[in-house]
Amino acid sequence: MFPNDRRYTKEHEWVKVAGGVATVGITDFAQKELGDIVYVELLEIGRAVALGEVLGTIESVKAVSEIYAPISGTVTEFNVLLSDNPETINLDAHGAGWICKLTLAKPGELDELMDAATYLKLANH
Repeated sequence: MFPNDRRYTKEHEWVKVAGGVATVGITDFAQKELGDIVYVELLEIGRAVALGEVLGTIESVKAVSEIYAPISGTVTEFNVLLSDNPETINLDAHGAGWICKLTLAKPGELDELMDAATYLKLANH
């Protein structure tokens, strides 16, 4: 249900790192809780964020929720597909529905995040 190749936060974000670049999204659990996603608003490219800072917001038919940085880094890219098709997160939260990419500032922070098995226990409570 939750891919083993990434780390998870208690706020239901995921991060997958390859070559010093972290791809960030929200979990399938989070998108189900939100319901139909209608809008995603993110910080500008080039913005540095610290672990736990707000990256942006996701608006669904139920609520507006903040997206938190699972690690410290600098925003380098946004998923442009979400501008016109925010529902992509509902359809493929762990794949095509990724939200943004960050360059890693503090790789050691990854060790503080949950693996898939630990996150599964949190999501099932």
